[in-house]
Amino acid sequence: MAEMEQLKQEMEALKQQIAEARKAVCDSSLAQVSGGVDAVSRIQMRTRRTLRGHLAKIYAMHWGTDSRLLVSASQDGKLIVWDSYSTNKMHAIPLRSSWVMTCCYAPSGNCVACGGLDNMCSIYNLKTREGNVKVNRELAGHNGYLSCCRFLNDNEIITSSGDTTCILWDIETGKEKTAFLGHSGDVMSLAVSPDFSLFVSGACDASAKLWDIRDGRCRQTFLGHESDINAICFFPSGQAVCTGSDDASCRIFDLRADQEVAVYASEGVLCGITSVAFSRSGRLLLAGYDDFNC
Repeated sequence: MAEMEQLKQEMEALKQQIAEARKAVCDSSLAQVSGGVDAVSRIQMRTRRTLRGHLAKIYAMHWGTDSRLLVSASQDGKLIVWDSYSTNKMHAIPLRSSWVMTCCYAPSGNCVACGGLDNMCSIYNLKTREGNVKVNRELAGHNGYLSCCRFLNDNEIITSSGDTTCILWDIETGKEKTAFLGHSGDVMSLAVSPDFSLFVSGACDASAKLWDIRDGRCRQTFLGHESDINAICFFPSGQAVCTGSDDASCRIFDLRADQEVAVYASEGVLCGITSVAFSRSGRLLLAGYDDFNC
């Protein structure tokens, strides 16, 4: 017991040293640095297209890299690939399990993937000669629900799960390449860096972690939220990440400063955040909330 107590004291001392080191280099905040930048005029947002076809709750969607095609996953048991310009359905893919929670589009546009309460990531090849899209590979290895998945390329995909882990898969062999261990709560979301060398994960332990895909190590851990982190994304430059949490706040963490640089919250907003995304320039941050507002 004495040894355990000593280890706890050493851990707390290290935490204090890290906090003091961060504080020493925290010479400014994002708000202070951007104080001289003109404010964005009021933005009038309006509906551009309405994509109709699902018969139940749409749980996830993901844009293709061309910003034209997108994939959506619904609890009606369908995965639909849309042309957002014409609103036409390019593919309507029946799923083996309707309890889907995530979907994603491969950067090449050749594949889509989804997963959910079946604990598996299902890969679909959109470029089949037969025309009809079928399951190309099922990746089974998680012991909990699949919360998020993102392609690196046509042969590699990263998944996050309620079993507190993230996994990098080899799609061709269907085998696990790397397991990323470190969270103590369900991993709810992940995002891949623009250069595909890093990814970040947000979890129910209220922490966000930066992982190196090449060696499987956790490079940075960001704390500050008071509740589950439901959503996470990279700043367009790849030098910062944004998180959205059940504590009704969004936070930006700078990878170079190794700390939080901005918090976005309002006393009038008490509901949790379910999704976050930056505009292409990075000037605007959009957040979706539990009360169905953005």
